Amino acid sequence: MHKRIALTALTFLASIALAACSKSPDVTANATGTTIGDTLKIGVNLELTGAVAAYGIAENNGIKLAVEEINEAGGVDGKQIELITKDNKSENAEASTAATNLAIQSQVNAMIGPATSGAVSAASLNAQKTGVPLLTPSGTQDDLTVDSDGVKKYIFRTTFQDSFQGQVLAQYAYSNLNAKKVVLYYDNSSDYAKGIAEEFQEKYQGEIVATATFASGDKDFQSALTKFKNLDYDAIIMPGYYTETGIITKQARDMGIEVPILGPDGFNDDSFADLAGTANTHDVYYVSGYSTKTALSDKATEFIAAYKEKYGSEPNMFAALAYDSVYMIAQAAEGAETSIDIADNLANLTDFEGVTGTMTIDENHNPIKTALMVKMKDGVEDSAEAVEITGDN
Repeated sequence: MHKRIALTALTFLASIALAACSKSPDVTANATGTTIGDTLKIGVNLELTGAVAAYGIAENNGIKLAVEEINEAGGVDGKQIELITKDNKSENAEASTAATNLAIQSQVNAMIGPATSGAVSAASLNAQKTGVPLLTPSGTQDDLTVDSDGVKKYIFRTTFQDSFQGQVLAQYAYSNLNAKKVVLYYDNSSDYAKGIAEEFQEKYQGEIVATATFASGDKDFQSALTKFKNLDYDAIIMPGYYTETGIITKQARDMGIEVPILGPDGFNDDSFADLAGTANTHDVYYVSGYSTKTALSDKATEFIAAYKEKYGSEPNMFAALAYDSVYMIAQAAEGAETSIDIADNLANLTDFEGVTGTMTIDENHNPIKTALMVKMKDGVEDSAEAVEITGDN
């Protein structure tokens, strides 16, 4: 007994020593931040061209509208917002370079974007090193804001993370759609999709009768769909981006697979319906942080009207999240002198009233907010309902 206790104690002490030796250095230790000058400089690092440009373009639209409104109303502490925009071309290396240029060369006081998780991950180290807060409207990967070393001081998000989306899909499929058997078909080349799939597998209370994967850039999904067609199941769960999931939906419907198809917020773009075909979008559901098909606040109603007047179309989730991101930074910049002050204020943001709902930033720099499940019909949003995670499917 005593030997066992002694050995256990030694093992415990050794593990502490090893952990202390192996702990990563604090990359924020030498971060000096940037000073807010005559203008509040916001750097925009978005996917304006390339594979997922649809996300970046929508977010850029939301950002520009918000900045126009704030500047017309007198700015922040009497200072106008100055936008400095970089196109990361939907490439992670470009996103990293853009973040460096914005923080060091342009001396911005805050950054918005990138839109996708991989690009955010690539850009975040530069934000951490320089002390310039990075707020991603739509980057959902869990470890963007926190990792094994703890919370990342300068990284924040406006949307919910992958694990939350996996929980929403699991609960909605099982409880709302009564889907007790599903097929799980996800993008194995995307950390975003893999994270959602993993959480779904952990939380779903029904039976996953088959699991298969695809990769970004794939065009032919006939082999997997042929196998699925002869199985007994109630829905297909499809974590991935619209670039592939839209095509999969078309091929599935063309083969006579008519079960509901559920996916994450990566479905949320008009291009999904273009790829799937409007007639094939029946019984397609996706997670969203915003929809015009729910009861809207006065602020959201005004946003939709202003967006339609400026751009000639209704805003999607990405535009709305980016719009909120600007207002979050503007609120955090009130009374601030440096980018570090803005980061501190973002970390303490409470009951922020945005067009995507009321949110509070939690201890891991994620927003506490309600998720929606949107149902499509004829290529557009048909309805949306709030999903409250109960912890029990």
